[in-house]
Amino acid sequence: MKFIIGFVVVIGCVLGGYVLHHGKLEVLWQPTEFLIIIGAAIGSFIIGTPGALLKDSLKSFKYLMKGMPYGQKDYTELLVMLSATFKTMRSKGMLEIEGHIEAPENSSIFKLAPKFLANHEATNFFCDYLRIMTMGMEDQYQLDDMMEIDLETHRGHGGHIEHAINNVADAMPALGIVAAVLGVIVTMGSITEPPEVLGKLIGAALVGTFLGVLVSYGLMAPMARYIGSYYTAKVKYIEVIKVALLAHVKGNAPVISVEFARNSIDDHDRPAFKDVEAALAATPAT
Repeated sequence: MKFIIGFVVVIGCVLGGYVLHHGKLEVLWQPTEFLIIIGAAIGSFIIGTPGALLKDSLKSFKYLMKGMPYGQKDYTELLVMLSATFKTMRSKGMLEIEGHIEAPENSSIFKLAPKFLANHEATNFFCDYLRIMTMGMEDQYQLDDMMEIDLETHRGHGGHIEHAINNVADAMPALGIVAAVLGVIVTMGSITEPPEVLGKLIGAALVGTFLGVLVSYGLMAPMARYIGSYYTAKVKYIEVIKVALLAHVKGNAPVISVEFARNSIDDHDRPAFKDVEAALAATPAT
């Protein structure tokens, strides 16, 4: 919804201002200019983006229609699930948790956080490092290094997608100039025509420059930034899990490990201490 509102504001204000300045909308309708600019942008995007990244980049456009992936409610559920996991590991031992990590979709503990189960990257991250811990690996520094390498891969993936889309945004003004130059060439081929004909041809050529700049700075660049922020938020969710795991490995009580994790959440998504405490109190024993 936010994307639609922004799109309407950008296009509405630009075209509205143009009309208020006594411009004629039909002059802006230049299908051949659109074909040159948009077609060249799509082609350059295909040429410059590896196949797997191209596929993921196209899929990422659906995030424009969504809000950020996680909010306070989702993080509260995550903290409750982490607490239940750590309590189980403390009271029943590491072997008790193996059944949960081998089939997370059937885990009564993991089902406490539906968004966690729906996020395969987060689920795999948590289960993988719990599995490593069951093998006797509890050196906090080595675990920290391993997790950070893992997270860097996730950060890089989102960054590559944002960069690929942003490259298209950067190219749009230049492609608009290409369309404008082609329009000027057409105009020069009709130099003997009367002024009213030449005026239309020159106007059509200038539409190319206008379109390239508008699509670049008004649409594509903001879209790239939003998609990048969306992936950053997804990585942040996994970072919170990392903080909780490391706090547990250091020997903290489950409630303290959960508090370490809560404090690592961004301010606008962080649930209040009393809200987490109430959620923990209301959670049945697993």
